Amino acid sequence: MPKLTTKTIESEKLAPGRYADGGGLYMLVKPTGAKSWVLRIQHNGKRRDIGLGSVDTTPLRLKSYVADDLTLEEKKRLTLAEARELAVRMSNAIKAGRDPVAERQKDRRPPPTFEEAAKVTHAALSHGWAPKTADAFLKSLETHIYPALGSRRVDGIEADDIAETLKPIWTTKPDMAKKVRQRVATVLDYSHAKKWRTKEAPRNSVRALTGKTKKGGNFPAMPYADVPAYYQELEAAGTSKGRLGLMLAIATCARSIEVREARWGHIDAERRIWTRPAELMRKNNEEHVVTLNSAALRVLARIAEISDSSKPESLLLPNAKGTEISDMTISKIMRDAKLPFVPHGFRSSFRDWAAEQHPEIPDPVAEAALSHSVPDAVIAAYKRTTFLQMRRTLLDHWSQFLLSDRSNVVQLAAARA
Repeated sequence: MPKLTTKTIESEKLAPGRYADGGGLYMLVKPTGAKSWVLRIQHNGKRRDIGLGSVDTTPLRLKSYVADDLTLEEKKRLTLAEARELAVRMSNAIKAGRDPVAERQKDRRPPPTFEEAAKVTHAALSHGWAPKTADAFLKSLETHIYPALGSRRVDGIEADDIAETLKPIWTTKPDMAKKVRQRVATVLDYSHAKKWRTKEAPRNSVRALTGKTKKGGNFPAMPYADVPAYYQELEAAGTSKGRLGLMLAIATCARSIEVREARWGHIDAERRIWTRPAELMRKNNEEHVVTLNSAALRVLARIAEISDSSKPESLLLPNAKGTEISDMTISKIMRDAKLPFVPHGFRSSFRDWAAEQHPEIPDPVAEAALSHSVPDAVIAAYKRTTFLQMRRTLLDHWSQFLLSDRSNVVQLAAARA
């Protein structure tokens, strides 16, 4: 039978000592008057005392339960009833063979919602991601997942829930749908590792429910045989930042964003290299060196006439405000010419040309020229210096091709028709 009462523990006249309540639960009173709960147990043949927390003597009529969502194990102050319940829990755990201290420290909070888990996952893992990826991770989930699953507990989300949520964008935005599916899986896998879920992400089940996405179309690319005529047409036309940016992209096989973010400090004309810093390489977050061929150097010389090349921090092609020109500035050149192609497509034109006209040069060299990731083992096989020289040779041949006398004006005119 319990021996303590609420009136007893609230008394200020108790002498220092140990007061038994039964079942191994004691209230300790120190000479200072401070009171605490102790559970005496037998564990592995040894007697030991486990502190449960201080005694909460607040009268019931004065207690507030607003936002009181802590478990008994988390509380630092316990009422008599709470101390008894916690003592029973721990005694039962000990009888089941569990460690009493671990049981006391065990996190008994309910699993977080998907939105809460996504934010924790992002904070824990994003240090290894590119800034653009880290930013897109939460934004895509906020747009496509939170409305339906954001408030759901992460341990209750199943494959059918994910598939149903992805359905609106599965056919209309297939590329985004696949990215969101992968990000949901990342959150669920992290939740499993944190023991918020008993299972990892149901990847296979989600795939079975959603089916395959519609393949996104490739960037419309000009046939490589037509590129010299078009490039020479650009070179003969008037000077504009959009036109010069497009020419530099074609000559170096660069992405539009790489041209728009390029600064004079990245260019070393004497060594004929363009070094793109890691922070600008969003695909792999690694520094990339581009070899500059004759066509590229000719374009850079024209760009220097309208840009301040004396300042390393200056952009090659700044707008009127001194910031990057927009992607539209470059793509508009082709659009105004009524061509059914886009600037990014010239990378595919180059890749087709390299495969068909220079089969003697290994594929990884062409991939590296496009700043695609190439395994270190491949680079090591050719040795780094040789690998760079092979890229230079390939891009020099591309420059000769662009500036050659070959012309496909008839085919180019047909493409505009």
